[in-house]
Amino acid sequence: TTNAVITSALEGKGATLVEERIPPLRLTLYPHLMWDELCVSVADMAEPIQQLTRNNNPQERQSIPFTLIQRKEKLGDLLYEKRQYGKAKWACIKMKEKQYEQSICLGFMKLMRYICEQNSSGLYLGITVPIVTIVHTNEAQSAMTQAVTVAYYLPEVLQDEPPHPFDSDIIIEEWPATIVYSRSFRGITNEDSIMREINLLAAILESPELCLRDTFIIAGYTNPAAANRHNEIWFLQRP
Repeated sequence: TTNAVITSALEGKGATLVEERIPPLRLTLYPHLMWDELCVSVADMAEPIQQLTRNNNPQERQSIPFTLIQRKEKLGDLLYEKRQYGKAKWACIKMKEKQYEQSICLGFMKLMRYICEQNSSGLYLGITVPIVTIVHTNEAQSAMTQAVTVAYYLPEVLQDEPPHPFDSDIIIEEWPATIVYSRSFRGITNEDSIMREINLLAAILESPELCLRDTFIIAGYTNPAAANRHNEIWFLQRP
């Protein structure tokens, strides 16, 4: 099982036990990673996973603050929400793997190392939700590009002076205040499901032309390894 692999890594039993369990791990956690990439990932994540296990109380997760502007419903079903997010600092990493799932898993692991003490403060920074991924499409919104940005919202107490990442690939960025149109969906996120959700929200919005046509955000509220993830698609209103 996945837990057995993680336990083996945490106990320092080496790559042998990890290698014996690789088929189920690849299928359930990181299905698109090659074996050598996965060995490095599990080994590198041993300490962050241990730290996260000690600190990850769901009640202590901080939600990204926003102001609700509008809720659009039809026959009792929520179609979308219009929200305003304030200016804030995010830890961001750009990824460009062959498949979206591979990019978000590797990006998420790098951010987890930053959150779990691999930063200038030497402290566990705490989990904020959602973890977001910026995706891009062509102008016709018919296909995604490979380049994505995975981003972690820095907790309120760290906004003024964010800890410096040890990983030079992680950049601290300040994002401007933004109005988003958000629609919830569940399940895996890949190129097909994301394009489906983009087209669905575009059809629902009264004025989709008010939003950027080639840049969108996938907000993830659960671990990217989870099968029935809680996600949102965000359209970004033009400045």
